[in-house]
Amino acid sequence: MTNSMEGRPILVLGGSGKTGRRVVERLKARGIAVRATSRSGDTPFDWTDRSSWAPALADVAAVYIAYYPDLVVPGAAEAVGEFARLAVDNGVRRLVLLSGRGEEEAEEAEQKLIASDADWTILRCSWFAQNFSESFLADGLIAGEVVLPAGRVTEPFVDAEDIADAAVAALTEDGHVGELYELTGPRLLTFREATAEVAKATGREIGYVEVSTEEYLAAVAQEGLPDEIVGLVAELFTKVLDGRNSHLTDGVERALGRPPRDFADYAQATAATGIWEGRP
Repeated sequence: MTNSMEGRPILVLGGSGKTGRRVVERLKARGIAVRATSRSGDTPFDWTDRSSWAPALADVAAVYIAYYPDLVVPGAAEAVGEFARLAVDNGVRRLVLLSGRGEEEAEEAEQKLIASDADWTILRCSWFAQNFSESFLADGLIAGEVVLPAGRVTEPFVDAEDIADAAVAALTEDGHVGELYELTGPRLLTFREATAEVAKATGREIGYVEVSTEEYLAAVAQEGLPDEIVGLVAELFTKVLDGRNSHLTDGVERALGRPPRDFADYAQATAATGIWEGRP
């Protein structure tokens, strides 16, 4: 695909997000022009403001689609479908969607993408390893105690680096059109076990406390977070985290021809940055 880009940029929606910024970094490292969006950046884009869509799509070669805040929110599937049709109507056919694993709403968005007649690739993922360092779990790890209602459910935590590698391959290489890659790490871990991996990597004592879902959601609500974020947390811990994703897949191998990165490797590399010790 790179030979057919003719200098046109690749549009990355959510260019400052966990996966988006990594996709941007990789594309730039290859010398590929990138147009990264945010709500207030040089290329403004807002899923709730359809007037921002066409300007962002102007003269781009392909699009990495990451929906904010999440594909489970009402209206997300319809928005993805409308955006995909607009992209195709504007001559942009290569679309790569970051989707959710084990989420019916995300699968609805996937079907809307497929129906757009785009040259699509779907990356279906669940819990990112980076949720432990770049999201809501980081504060507890820094403080030395993680409090969650996760029980003994296991997750195949997938590294955002692998997601970004798969996205860039799908955006720039042949052989990925029409593929649905379900991406997982190489091991199943409980959240307690993942916390222990971080503790081992940092050489610190980090506790893990199991609470009920009701207790956890009440604490989240008291933090003053927006209702949509509280709703997403509830979705994660009451619906998605029920064991439906407690199995491994070969998605990373199929997309990249190599094994996925192990959580222990992620923990070691992240610990070296000092982030879990409160250092920038």
